[in-house]
Amino acid sequence: MTTTKTDQVTPEPVEAVGPVETTGAAGHEPGHEQGVHGYHKQKDEHLKRLRRIEGQIRGLQRMVDEDVYCIDILTQVSASTKALQSFALQLLEEHLRHCVADAAAKGGGDVDAKVEEATKAIARMMRT
Repeated sequence: MTTTKTDQVTPEPVEAVGPVETTGAAGHEPGHEQGVHGYHKQKDEHLKRLRRIEGQIRGLQRMVDEDVYCIDILTQVSASTKALQSFALQLLEEHLRHCVADAAAKGGGDVDAKVEEATKAIARMMRT
């Protein structure tokens, strides 16, 4: 498999595989300002990481196109899956540290909703 610099990967639109749950209008959580989420401080790092994962997926397409041995492709699928899982865990941690902690600091019933939201996200991650 040939690798390319991740900085040269141009993102393309991605179709959703299944239903995506959102918590508010246009996918924004009620009560949160747009752009002020737990991951905002590391947004550039996250985008770089996602571009790297995108490169791995493109590599899989090339491997299939070039008739690479099945087990070699499966090994790369596993690496790509682990990369996405690692990204998801980082995002979840940032959500807990920012959004859930913020709701807890403010008090009220909002913290219960945030914990439930995080629990559902964890359940979705465990199903994959």
